[in-house]
Formats: sequence, structure tokens, C-alpha cells
Amino acid sequence: MNSDSDLQIAGDILEVQHLLRPAREHPATVSEFVGLARSIAADRARWADLVRYDSASRWYHRLHQGPGYEVWLLSWVPGQGSGLHDHGGSAGVLTVLEGELTERTERGSRSLGTGAQRAFAPGYVHEVVNDSLEPAVSLHVYYPGLTEMPMHATQAAGATAVGVAHAADPTAVDTVPA
Repeated sequence: MNSDSDLQIAGDILEVQHLLRPAREHPATVSEFVGLARSIAADRARWADLVRYDSASRWYHRLHQGPGYEVWLLSWVPGQGSGLHDHGGSAGVLTVLEGELTERTERGSRSLGTGAQRAFAPGYVHEVVNDSLEPAVSLHVYYPGLTEMPMHATQAAGATAVGVAHAADPTAVDTVPA
């Protein structure tokens, strides 16, 4: 590998704004989906008036749909979480628009403040929770569009799938044998 490469020097591509290309009309790479999420995040007028807070369950709204991808806007009041899950065959980009969220994986927890982004591959298992005392808002880009969200139960030996939430209603879970 070329030691003079910006990627080699920079490490995490998400930390190097100047290396990201502007979002194309129809993104096709992880970098372009990250750019799409950043451009939507920066256009507060596009999403801020749509946000609602629901104390009974996480609020969500499909903000945009393109060829092969979806963009969802979610709000989180203190204490709300996603449960341990993956995104089936979809990869994704999570961007915190306001507030602070905690991402938990088998490797530990990570605090995600306003502007933080996480890109993940299909099958990536995590839980997102609002552990703070203030509401939070996040943006989620899924490619291909989200069709399932297998739920997992934490066990001593790792995570085991116990249900599937469908994208049409992310709060609905069908129970399946573990």
C-alpha cells in the first residue's frame, strides 16, 4: 500500500471530510451513501419540521426512497432503544442529527453525539439506545432498502436471532424459533 495515501494516513474515511465526494443523485458506494446522509443532515430544513416524539415507542418516518435505498428519520426519547438487531441483507449508515445515542455491540458501547456516523455491512448486530436525559434524532440510510430487521437476544455465548421486525412496521416482531 502506498504510504503517502490520504486513506493510509487518515485511517477512518468517515473522519476525513475532504476525501468524501458529494452525494450523487443515485449513490452506489458506501462513501456515496455516507455523503448522502451528510448532505441530508446538513439540510435541516428538509427534516427538522417532520420530527415527532412519542413516549410509547420510537417514532420513525421514511424521508426518502431512491433506486435500491431508503432514508429513514427516527426520534428517541430518553430510555428508548432499538433492541439488539441486524438489518438482514441491508447495509447502512446511521447519522446522529441531534442529541446523543449509545451503540452497543458484542465489542462494547460507543457514545454517538450530534454529527457522529456509523457505516455497517449486512448482518452487523447492534443495539442503539438513548441513554441521555434529552431526546435524540437520527437518520438511517439502508441499501438495499430495509426489508427485515432480525431481532437478537443476548446470551452468554453471543447473540441468537429470536424474531424478525419488518421494515413496513419496525415495531412489529414475528416470533420464530431460536
